[in-house]
Amino acid sequence: MRKIKIGTRGSKLALWQAYHVEDLLKKSGLESEIVIIDTKGDQILDVSISKIGSKGVFTQELEDQLLDGRIDIAVHSAKDMQSNLPEGFEIIAFTEREKENDVLLSHKKGINLKDASQPLVLGTSSTRRVATLKHFYPHVKTVEVRGNLQTRIRKMEEGLCDALLLAFAGVHRMGYDDQIVEELSLEEFTPAVGQGSVAIEVATILDSEIKKQLIQACNHQETSLKLRAERAYLRVLEGGCSIPVFALAQTEQDQLVLKGGIVSLDGSERIKLEVKGSLENPEVIGQELAEKVFAAGGKRVLDQIKSTLNS
Repeated sequence: MRKIKIGTRGSKLALWQAYHVEDLLKKSGLESEIVIIDTKGDQILDVSISKIGSKGVFTQELEDQLLDGRIDIAVHSAKDMQSNLPEGFEIIAFTEREKENDVLLSHKKGINLKDASQPLVLGTSSTRRVATLKHFYPHVKTVEVRGNLQTRIRKMEEGLCDALLLAFAGVHRMGYDDQIVEELSLEEFTPAVGQGSVAIEVATILDSEIKKQLIQACNHQETSLKLRAERAYLRVLEGGCSIPVFALAQTEQDQLVLKGGIVSLDGSERIKLEVKGSLENPEVIGQELAEKVFAAGGKRVLDQIKSTLNS
């Protein structure tokens, strides 16, 4: 069988993900090679993601190469994947999920989110995290910080901020666990959809036998169920990277429990609900949660967010 060409962005974290997939393929007896591709999101670092346009910021160039066959699969952070893929593409596998929490990372000791008497500046490029901080910790200031993890850490150490607000998964994969000063609760900082998993995207025209082998090698069944529910929720809300929506699916015995919601940009309103259902129907659970969130005022909050971002 021919080598599987794995397309990836060139950051250290993206390459970790690509090598991780390469290892999974190797365990299944599949040969592969890694192809590094530069994306718009990697090239434009002085503008916030919401201003570049949140759809396909980190995926467009990889999808172009999937389509013309220069690569067979594209490897992404699942949380970077838009909820509606362009026609001709599909996600066929999600790797086993890492711990989902957000964390505070800092070179300083004594960082305390809850201590309103101490000024605190956090670096983040996520509207979800900024809005969540405004809701629970309005005394905390934030500053936009983008680039790969190493660049962000350098900016923090140069004095741009006191700490970085990041996903545990990326910090752990890059070996910076010793700089984690606080692991944030999943109740307050419910993560972005897909956080902690790696998604395998292909063009729908890829040979079906190759697809089957890729799924067997890379797809983690329980993670896949959870992410299908979360992504179905996101699809209804049409949430891109710039919309502060969140959702997390977990399993309890033979049930899937999906908690999720939306928070206004200024943090004044936060709607969070949960839905339980059968493991057989993850997409239905996601849609049900979205309808509940909309009915509880989420539609109005979403419309406000969109009109603010478009103005």
